[in-house]
Amino acid sequence: MKLRIFPVVLTVIISAAVLFGGWYGYDRFALQSPLEQIVKKYDGVKDAHIHISKDQVNVKVDLEPNTDLRGLVQQISTEGKSVIGSRKLNLDIEDHSNKKLDEWWSKALFSVAESMASKQYSQIPVKLQQLAKNYGTLQVTTDIDDNNVYVSLKDGKASKFIILPRNPEKMGVWPNA
Repeated sequence: MKLRIFPVVLTVIISAAVLFGGWYGYDRFALQSPLEQIVKKYDGVKDAHIHISKDQVNVKVDLEPNTDLRGLVQQISTEGKSVIGSRKLNLDIEDHSNKKLDEWWSKALFSVAESMASKQYSQIPVKLQQLAKNYGTLQVTTDIDDNNVYVSLKDGKASKFIILPRNPEKMGVWPNA
């Protein structure tokens, strides 16, 4: 039996196009698009980009300064549960900070880290509000859920959103920990 080269090559090309085209279509239209719509319809979200891999969902968002960060994470987790499944959700927030907010956060970080390490989460809003009194127009909002502590900073048009995990991963530096 003699195989003709042109029909074999054409069959391989068509099969590959259907296979990878179907995979791309499923990934884009059945997974990413619905999740992107869930994120974009949330009040305060300017733009969103989703990347789904085997073990995690990366959501890159651009937020307005008054956006409820905890509410956004909760909406993504509940409404997008069928897409996310057992994957880890990573939220990457576009930074609209300024020098004043960055300096203030670097000063406040020690107090926050201390409260996080001692699991005294109720002290975080108190300490941040005390530190914010000296900075005039700076507005600090804190929130908490089962997994994270959310800190939102706003100073005029500048904003900074921070998500702090309540159960940080153990560092490999201390082998006995």
